[in-house]
Amino acid sequence: MAGFLHRKKHFTSFQIIILGFTVVILTGSLLLMLPVSSRTGQVTPFSDALFTSVSAVCVTGLVVQDTATYWSIFGQSVILLLIQTGGLGVVTVIASFALLSGKKISLMQRSTMQEAIAAPGVGGIVRLTNFILKGTFAIEFAGAMIMLPVFCRDFGLRGIWMAFFHSISAFCNAGFDILGTTNAPYASLTAYTKSPVINLTVMSLIIVGGIGFLTWDDIRTHKLRLKKYKMQSKVILVTTAALILLPAIFFYFAEFSTLPFKERFFGSLFQSVTPRTAGFNTLDLGKITSAGQAVMIALMLVGGSPGSTAGGMKTTTLAVLLANALAVFRRKEDAQLFGRRIEENAIRNASTVLMMYITLFFGGALIINAAEGLPLRVCLFETASAAGTVGLTLGVTPGLGLLSRYVLILLMFFGRVGGLTLIFAALSRTSKNLSRLPQGRITVG
Repeated sequence: MAGFLHRKKHFTSFQIIILGFTVVILTGSLLLMLPVSSRTGQVTPFSDALFTSVSAVCVTGLVVQDTATYWSIFGQSVILLLIQTGGLGVVTVIASFALLSGKKISLMQRSTMQEAIAAPGVGGIVRLTNFILKGTFAIEFAGAMIMLPVFCRDFGLRGIWMAFFHSISAFCNAGFDILGTTNAPYASLTAYTKSPVINLTVMSLIIVGGIGFLTWDDIRTHKLRLKKYKMQSKVILVTTAALILLPAIFFYFAEFSTLPFKERFFGSLFQSVTPRTAGFNTLDLGKITSAGQAVMIALMLVGGSPGSTAGGMKTTTLAVLLANALAVFRRKEDAQLFGRRIEENAIRNASTVLMMYITLFFGGALIINAAEGLPLRVCLFETASAAGTVGLTLGVTPGLGLLSRYVLILLMFFGRVGGLTLIFAALSRTSKNLSRLPQGRITVG
């Protein structure tokens, strides 16, 4: 035991984050395997329970069993707890218990919390964590209260559970729903295509959860004084707005032109918001053209923002890559955003993250294509959904074989934890080499 404690002291922040997610996932899997977790009282196979647990903790929403018809109230409660834990971050949840018990947070714990929520430093991390917890529960409660009348009208007292489940799932960008029926499983929010209350509330929760906790703090501190926002907050808000508006215009004119105005408007806007890690859908994705599915794949890979409940490459990664490309086009030495020079390390990290996501997303699709014989376009959609922790599907996930399921499990875990976190955790013991090789010239492009 003493030896273990000694080794534990040398765990890095990145290793602790990965270990925390792994422990929660395995615990969730064991709970979901219990007979009380399923409606029929049967033991759920480990592969099904593991897939569901990973999807919930990684706030993805891909499922192999319909959440509403297969899982009991206990099972759904376990899933919701896993979603909340994964959305806030395992480290943040553990730290919250320490704060509630009055324990002091050590410097190592503060450093881990900093990495978990992508904070710029350890200063003020406890205050920020308190703000995150209070803000999260207040927003989720408000979302549930707004949707409560609609769900109670349709489901009676069960509507209370429906409202809270979907509010937490939307805020955490999870995409799990409990609206499926025996005759229509995996329904998502297709029954509420015309509902302004459900559409606007769910979209708002997704956006607020996806912009990141540090952006919240900037908004709370500076209100509408945008010039005082940190550069990262400005980048996140502008990029998020562009990634909502531009695809919505595309969907409105290119995909849903045959629908009545109300369905067309809400459908276009909702399908623009939800691919960036949320996973709900109000329209049949199988009827969207190949061009529309390609746009959704791109949105799924981008994902949300750093330090948020969302996964994916992150909006800031996209912004840095675009700024660097623009600097090259304009023959400028430095990439710039909002009058500030972007550090070279951020550009290198962004390029690495992009390469990792493309490699894993495409490589995973090739494996599933070879194993299942499905069209490559469909496989790319599923792997983008998993890597971006989105949860949207063209309906093939429940029928996938064991190999394909484990591919999606790995992609979901990678997408939530983050590629750089995995690399830094694996290479934490690698000593830095301060020597540099002679420079060589190479032509690219």
